Amino acid sequence: MQLTGKRIQLSPLDHSDKDLFIELSMSAQMMEHVYTPCTYDEAKGAFEAKSQPWSEASDSWFTLGITELATGEKLGSISIKIVNHEAKIGEVGFMMKPSAQGKGFASEALSLLKAYAFTELKLNKLTAICSVNNIGSYMLLEKLGFAREGCLRQNTLINNKLVDDYLYGLCL
Repeated sequence: MQLTGKRIQLSPLDHSDKDLFIELSMSAQMMEHVYTPCTYDEAKGAFEAKSQPWSEASDSWFTLGITELATGEKLGSISIKIVNHEAKIGEVGFMMKPSAQGKGFASEALSLLKAYAFTELKLNKLTAICSVNNIGSYMLLEKLGFAREGCLRQNTLINNKLVDDYLYGLCL
């Protein structure tokens, strides 16, 4: 399965995505608003878990690598997890390497994943959770139609500090 846009392609994680995934998962800068940076072994384990075959009945994340079409460069990853199969609700998340941020790649990736979630997976709603300090992520969510549905106080432990998160939702 592949999703192709104007400038990027999304495809299930494979060996070619491993180095960037591990690098981003271990980066204090990248993880500042996500979770405590991983050790190498934790990042490797997370990659192995997220690169397993996925089906719509799964309770795990379906993670896709983001590749720039023109150069073949790996830019990051985007994921979806069906959090409520009965109500058809999925949660999305994304990570872009710093050099790819602010260039519209994440917007294109999220647009492709949204279309896939609503048309192929037949979901009714998408959600996203991001730190109140992650301005780039929540601005992207809002740009693509997600509405801020609440603030989850002291929701995520990052580097031994509880941080507040915004909860976003987008209905079909």
